[in-house]
Amino acid sequence: MEKKKKKVSKNSYRFFCNKECQYFPCHKTEDLDNFNCLFCYCPLYALGDKCGGNFRYLPSGIKDCSNCLVPHRPEGYNYITSKYLEIMEIAKRDPNKEELFEKAFNKEDK
Repeated sequence: MEKKKKKVSKNSYRFFCNKECQYFPCHKTEDLDNFNCLFCYCPLYALGDKCGGNFRYLPSGIKDCSNCLVPHRPEGYNYITSKYLEIMEIAKRDPNKEELFEKAFNKEDK
């Protein structure tokens, strides 16, 4: 027996569409009714080239995600939450970096 695909409820914890936003839609799409605004800022940005989205790097080195709809599709919620462990690894504090930060920015002016 084939599994039915569960329909995402509009304006649930997995999907929110804000058509009143001045930037809506922030990416080109032909399916405005299924444009998910929940991840307005994509948590996958921090994963760089391992995010799984449709991105490119500009000559300046900045990651350009303007052609990516991964966080804006209804099924994007599951994909993004599956990447949280990787995001958490990036966000962990590194004691060595903190020590360098302390030395660089907490010097007393003499």
